[in-house]
Amino acid sequence: MSEKLNFSAKDLTETKRWVIKVGSSLVTDNGKSLNLTAIKQWADQLSELKALGKELVLVSSGSVAEGMRRLEWKQRPNALHELQAAAAVGQMGLIQAYESSFQKHDIKTAQILLTHDNVKNRQQYLNAKSTLRTLLRYGVLPVINENDTIATDEIRFGDNDNLAAMVANIIEADLLIILTDQSGLFDKDPRVNKDAQLITCANANDPDLDNMAGDTAGKFGRGGMITKVQAARRAARSGTMTVIASGHDELVLQKIAQGDSIGTLLTPDRKPMAARKQWLAGQLQVKGKLIIDDGAIDVLKKKGKSLLPVGVSAVEGNFQRGDLVACVSQSGKEIARGLVNYNNHESERIMGQATKAIESILGYIDEPELIHRDDLVVL
Repeated sequence: MSEKLNFSAKDLTETKRWVIKVGSSLVTDNGKSLNLTAIKQWADQLSELKALGKELVLVSSGSVAEGMRRLEWKQRPNALHELQAAAAVGQMGLIQAYESSFQKHDIKTAQILLTHDNVKNRQQYLNAKSTLRTLLRYGVLPVINENDTIATDEIRFGDNDNLAAMVANIIEADLLIILTDQSGLFDKDPRVNKDAQLITCANANDPDLDNMAGDTAGKFGRGGMITKVQAARRAARSGTMTVIASGHDELVLQKIAQGDSIGTLLTPDRKPMAARKQWLAGQLQVKGKLIIDDGAIDVLKKKGKSLLPVGVSAVEGNFQRGDLVACVSQSGKEIARGLVNYNNHESERIMGQATKAIESILGYIDEPELIHRDDLVVL
């Protein structure tokens, strides 16, 4: 039985790393073109949050709608190749709009396009994670969208709600905010039921949420309320809270930051490290072993630090960067598991060496740690 946690809107004041998703209805004029005024207002709100010390990642829809306008299409196409074409054309305008709006606040932005395959592939997952961490460390605000131009039916996210949740998992965000054209999740569809009640707080894994959410999608987007519930569940795997709220609510992000009860708060039922442990320890296949010495065991178990090459005495198995490996004592007891930053050949070459020697041995350095503490779980 997982440990139940109690949350309220007030807990949101303590959060620092946010992923914010804005849907097409909030950045376009009825899906016909980009609403530059709305995008400027989002940039204004996010700049205030950054001034409060928040680390922000923005996941924005709108590229397909903008592409439709530029191509003079009246209806959203169903064919994948036409969606890809519209996204390719519209992405130019979307990023230009955000770049110019954030420049006025002296905020640097970066464009990142992802597919589901980037997250499922462990090496690409680590690369994405390293890039996003670096951007946040330098105060850059990443603007993320699905890479519709190359996505296929098999690998596409299908909606930016789940894309935002995946990003929240990657960076281990404290909070995922999904902004939509509705006030939150209701116990029944408020568009046809006048007595519908807003769900202010619930466990993201509550099965009753599925019936409440239904399956209706917005006119200009792929996702409906059900995808937002699914996204909250994905985010909860890494201990992330989710708020579903109306993007039409004035200064909605500031209200969330100050702990006002806005929209629907969906909470995880595990502490962040417990969720991380479940993912690392139970859902991935171990591809190899790192035999570690007593000093490394002490560092991992008592100090919660990263595994450095100096603490490794032997390498077993055939693995690549991003694969899950076991950290094993000299007697064969498994101490920890984690996503390794170097393949087995590279690990053999740098094992037992100081971090400062990695570049001279390999001729390059990807990461100073063999396994970063954020990608490692002690068993």
